[in-house]
Amino acid sequence: MLKVECLKTEYKTNPIGIGTSRPRLSWIIQSDQKNVVQTTYQVFCSETQSFEKLVWDSGKTEKDQSIHIEYAGEELKSFQHIFWKVKIWDNQGNESDWSETAFWETGLLNPSEWKACWIEPGYKEDTAYSTPCPYLRKEFDVKKKIAKASIYISAKGLYELSINGTKTGDQLFTPGWTSYQHRIQYQVYDVTSQLRKGANAIGAILGDGWFRGYLVWQGKKNTYGEKTSLIAQLHITYADGSEEIIITDKNWKSSTGPILKSDIYNGETYDARLEINGWNTPSFDDTAWVNVSEVEQSKEILISTEGEPVRITEQIKPIEKIITPKGELVFDFGQNMVGWVQISLKGSKGNKITLNHAEVLDQKGNFYLDNIRGAKAEDTYIFKGEGTET
Repeated sequence: MLKVECLKTEYKTNPIGIGTSRPRLSWIIQSDQKNVVQTTYQVFCSETQSFEKLVWDSGKTEKDQSIHIEYAGEELKSFQHIFWKVKIWDNQGNESDWSETAFWETGLLNPSEWKACWIEPGYKEDTAYSTPCPYLRKEFDVKKKIAKASIYISAKGLYELSINGTKTGDQLFTPGWTSYQHRIQYQVYDVTSQLRKGANAIGAILGDGWFRGYLVWQGKKNTYGEKTSLIAQLHITYADGSEEIIITDKNWKSSTGPILKSDIYNGETYDARLEINGWNTPSFDDTAWVNVSEVEQSKEILISTEGEPVRITEQIKPIEKIITPKGELVFDFGQNMVGWVQISLKGSKGNKITLNHAEVLDQKGNFYLDNIRGAKAEDTYIFKGEGTET
């Protein structure tokens, strides 16, 4: 048995939106024999899954290298989808079958291909303090059958994207923490299944994040800027081969919602009485919302995502409920963790519950916060008063 597995492009499995036209390819070999070493490889890259339209054939290359094989085929363009596979020969004269097919897709390789504008909420904010999270929305029509749709998106601050009422992707804390003056990552999502013929709506919520939130060791906020902003463009390819691009521009609308404060170190305040049902669906009436502002910000600093995305990896339950000597109600999760708490409770309209987060108890068994210094790590939920609320 000799086979090739775990095909990766730029360290990732089947990535979309990579930022280079010369990606590096890697794989591992599996064998049921000992002392097996790759001696030769051959890579096929094609624009079609049937490999009828090759853009690169490495030929039989006598090397034991199986990581960072640089693609050396035809010059790639933005948004190009490439399928690839590999076979190898070993030091015992065995030839593997072709691997399973993998793929990659290039992102925006040239800043001039960003047609979208950076947009900010059109209402006034006192950015000296934590302010409500901006809600942004845009409606558009799809008139024909869709073959494929991808959205390219980033923000100054954090964003959560939704289309037709459903969250897009499973990534969190996007676009990630970078040196925002020099580079900001963008993400790419295949949203073909989220679109439908007729009326559609895109929605985004912006958060302060590291961009303008409190960085507690510095004791200040607005480290990289005072206003959060969004940039996005949706590329739609129709079944008849035609294309359409939906972009962020002055025609988007902005407002605020139930998230009154959202800070990585200080926590979040959520007033459920202010929830906006259907705000990210095409049937919503946004006449009371205000237009956004287009702002002049560099697109040269936008780069494809390089880091591993943040995702939910597991859910854990408390192992113990404790009443401390001071009378504090504490839930012990049995480990230090990164995440947030899910609760289901009933409360009257306007009632609120406050959750404080800590790592340890003190020597007397009371809740201890001194070691997290200036971070409040406090979440407040205000009830809308409609049965059990989660």
